Amino acid sequence: MVDELGVAVVGFGWMGRVHSQAYARLPHHYPHLPLRPRLITVAEEVPGRAEEAAAQFGFASATRDWREVAADPRVRAVSITAPNFLHREIGVTMAEAGKHIWIEKPVGLTAGDARAVADAAAKAGVRGAVGFNYRNAPAVEAARELIASGEIGAVTHVRIRLFSDYAAHPDGALTWRYERARGGSGVLGDLASHGADLARFLLGEITSLTADTAIFLPERARPTGATAGHTLAAGGERGPVENEDYVNCLLRFASGARGVLEACRVSVGEQNNYGFEVHGTKGAVFWDFRRLNELAVSRGSAYQDQPVSTVYVGPGAGEFAAFQPGAANAMGYDDLKVIEAYRFVRSVAEGVPYGTTLADAVRSAAALDAMTLAAQRRTWVDVETG
Repeated sequence: MVDELGVAVVGFGWMGRVHSQAYARLPHHYPHLPLRPRLITVAEEVPGRAEEAAAQFGFASATRDWREVAADPRVRAVSITAPNFLHREIGVTMAEAGKHIWIEKPVGLTAGDARAVADAAAKAGVRGAVGFNYRNAPAVEAARELIASGEIGAVTHVRIRLFSDYAAHPDGALTWRYERARGGSGVLGDLASHGADLARFLLGEITSLTADTAIFLPERARPTGATAGHTLAAGGERGPVENEDYVNCLLRFASGARGVLEACRVSVGEQNNYGFEVHGTKGAVFWDFRRLNELAVSRGSAYQDQPVSTVYVGPGAGEFAAFQPGAANAMGYDDLKVIEAYRFVRSVAEGVPYGTTLADAVRSAAALDAMTLAAQRRTWVDVETG
């Protein structure tokens, strides 16, 4: 007998849709999971959007007030996919109401926000998962195992890139994403948070860093109505962009390795150009999100002129077998969120953490805070790792 897990989604933009789809797909990919999610309610303040979501995805109810979710005894777990400035209040409230939480990164605007949510969850004894989806790629997990095995020797340096054009259009609407009070640190929270998590996942703790940031499009037009995604707003009243379009960061790891993390949201000609290059004393491993299921690997004993081979990950890597039967059969972005949902629900079912946790969010946020401080001071800054 499979038990039901009543779930709610708070915030129904694109990510709320992705979470809802992930819950619905769990029985297809993980039929033996002892808990089966049931979509109870969706909360979204934009008039009519929650009702549309309920009709399309099969939620039992809809509301414009997320606080009703916290009071609903049918709901045991909540996806929090609202804007960044709401993460802390919603996350703490849901944890205190005894709800397990799957919350999108960066979990608030600062490390203090992320820590508040983590502390509330720990005090309430509920599970918390975070939306660092790129570490769920089977190829990334295979790269981590390769690095840990010593096949490429001791890691010397890593380069992590996250380039996108989602904010490159000069007529992009001045939404909450570009305000310091509601969007936090701009591209740091949007993209560099993923980079910091990948860095830690692959190489261990970041101990110190220095950074440079920039705003390249200083003004945008204010939207005249509700927005979703990256809406254009040509001709509207213009206002200032308050947070970062770009960050470049030098990293030092506890292992002694060095790194470069670079992220930009206004990179014309780049669409989701995310990836990493890890170099060791005997080899290297490379991953590009746009070639999700591939690794480029150099290993051997030649040191100089050593070739690089393409490796297609298959059922032995991460959760690949839950989606495809053999190597070089493609997986996609939404599959990574299904893996994330699986690990969250499994954590709830078994009472132990699987996948990303709120502690990971706190440490990523600590790195972002250090980047902001380092850019202001133009110096190296220690990163909290405890």
